[in-house]
Amino acid sequence: MTDLREQAEAAQPDEVVTRALARDVALPGGAGTLLLITLDNGLDHTRPSTFGLRGLRSLEEALEVATTRATAGEIVAVGVTGKPFFLAAGADLNLLKGEATREQALLVGRLGHDVFRRLGELPVPSFAFVNGAALGGGLEIALHATYRTISSSVPAVALPECFLGLIPGWGGTYLLPRLIGPAAAFELIIKNPLSNNRMLNGRKAFERGIADAVFEPADFLEQSLFWAADVLRGQVTVSRAPVDEAEEVWAAAAAEAKAFADSKIGGAAPAPYRAIELVTQARTASRDEGFAAEDEALADMAASPELRAGLYAFDLVNKRAKRPAGAPDKSLARKVGSVGVVGAGLMAGQLALLFVRRLKVPVTLTDLDQERVDKGVQYVHDEIDKLLLKGRLTGDAGNRLKALVRGSTDKAVFADADVVIEAVFEDLEVKKKVLAELEAVVPEHCVLLTNTSSLSVGAMAADLTHPERVAGFHFFNPVAILPLVEVVRAEKTDDATLATVFQLGRALGKTCVLAADAPAFVVNRLLTRVMGEVVNAADEGSDLHVADDALAPLGLPMSPFLLLNLVGPAIALHVAETLHGAYPDRFTVSENLGRLVAAGKPAIWSYDETGKPYVDEETAALFQFGDKVSTGEEIRDRTLVALTQEIGLMLEEGVVQEAQDIDLCMIMGAGWPFHLGGITPYLDREGYSERVLGRRFLPAGESTLP
Repeated sequence: MTDLREQAEAAQPDEVVTRALARDVALPGGAGTLLLITLDNGLDHTRPSTFGLRGLRSLEEALEVATTRATAGEIVAVGVTGKPFFLAAGADLNLLKGEATREQALLVGRLGHDVFRRLGELPVPSFAFVNGAALGGGLEIALHATYRTISSSVPAVALPECFLGLIPGWGGTYLLPRLIGPAAAFELIIKNPLSNNRMLNGRKAFERGIADAVFEPADFLEQSLFWAADVLRGQVTVSRAPVDEAEEVWAAAAAEAKAFADSKIGGAAPAPYRAIELVTQARTASRDEGFAAEDEALADMAASPELRAGLYAFDLVNKRAKRPAGAPDKSLARKVGSVGVVGAGLMAGQLALLFVRRLKVPVTLTDLDQERVDKGVQYVHDEIDKLLLKGRLTGDAGNRLKALVRGSTDKAVFADADVVIEAVFEDLEVKKKVLAELEAVVPEHCVLLTNTSSLSVGAMAADLTHPERVAGFHFFNPVAILPLVEVVRAEKTDDATLATVFQLGRALGKTCVLAADAPAFVVNRLLTRVMGEVVNAADEGSDLHVADDALAPLGLPMSPFLLLNLVGPAIALHVAETLHGAYPDRFTVSENLGRLVAAGKPAIWSYDETGKPYVDEETAALFQFGDKVSTGEEIRDRTLVALTQEIGLMLEEGVVQEAQDIDLCMIMGAGWPFHLGGITPYLDREGYSERVLGRRFLPAGESTLP
């Protein structure tokens, strides 16, 4: 094992080492000396501490010293805390990238267990003082301690491994359910990761029983040390709710977790199901057995294609997204001190809310009549009130934000605006008219943006005197949740405009991807191609349920017809018509969809009292089908072939810089899962890219097993 460890350390020469820095602390009230270990990688708060092999070695050495001193009676307890804002963010994921073997992954699991368990098996009590975010292994090291305190300001407590394609591998699946029970443990291990990687804050972690005490951040460490001293002197007794160890309780919790995983990914990735097995086994397993099972599971997941795709997706979201390909020098960006929004409907209201919350600058909405304007402003005010009720804003902050939002029916109010975005009806002539009216009143430096989802930005700006200051800024609905913005550069858009748009997107907390001015840009083009193939199969005569379920093995966030319900048939038809006009050989316009829209139907599916979808009689009477019946496998195959072809054409056309931008868009704009890597890693590993295009999208080993 030593030789393998040395080989693994040598394979990670660029590890940012998290040091375990130990110092003696005299506990209050004469309780004795506590050895306080601070986990610190020496970098600022933008680089959280993680555990690579050298980091584990540093912690191991500190705990060896602690054991020796505790045995000698020199210390009465050991505490672990982190640098400002972070306890730790878990394992260094570079340990599992590249050519890491199953044996190396098994080593990583065993080393983590061997080091972390020392904290819980010392001759003296141990304390975890959770001062900041505790993610993955960062939470697991706290679980190994005898006692835990947490700061009320901690923003993130989570076991996000299943989100990536891993399992909690350093004690999480064994220790957590035995601490707070299986149902609560599954919330952190299964439900939160599969719900867009949701996380608990410090108070909620305390309420769940993960921590024994919660203190305010101003004097968190001082209060934690007072509390630890009281525990050691017997003045505070730590009581925890007993865990029901009845087999039926654990089985019911596991069944619920499996049903939840099925509803999210439909069995498309193995990690959540393996984690459910591990938690279930923890009811009767010994600590050694539980940890050994985690080691084997971690090694198995490390060899899975879903993990490789997940790690690739993780890098896209955390690295590429922060350095958008093709973005001009940010020094060219203009300052944005006021924003205008044309339109006061739902999308415009969402945009206005985002602008005022993130930028804290004056935001003005305009629309055709005062009633619509008032409704739009009221929407923003109501949403701010909801934030107040949830405690996410103070009363003063809410009032200040409301005061920044105003409305008018006269576009002359944009005379001092730095940016104006239109969010009006998706019609080219309407949008051209709006931009022309804006150009007549805004100052020379003002950037004009369109939120179009499919129309040509260049065509909108063609008749303007200054088309160089126009760009696309396409948000996805709901604006507050989906992080992607497609930044569209028209033929005449200049660098200063584009730089301003990218900096604006960053200030709004969005992921910006540069797209060429091509019909429907990236996400809607691909979703429409997918939708078109599924709808075509249904129109030809395939069963509607079979067609809608054909892509279920991919584990997408929703089926095509459910997506159609969400966006609305009218919008889907409009985008299909736009793309059919540009690419008639690949994009069709379904006559059945046209009839659905003409009849004013909001969706294909209706739902019975159990939530099962069906087509009601009135809707069924609208449809006309052929007699060609395809199986789900055939429909899935034709759809993936079409998707591969479309991505290949988009890359040839230069719609985006690289395949990685396609994947980033599908993850951040359509919610496609990490286990697919977006989509091109899946198409590579399933052979579609070489079958359709004669080449891979990505180099072998970048997102797949080497």
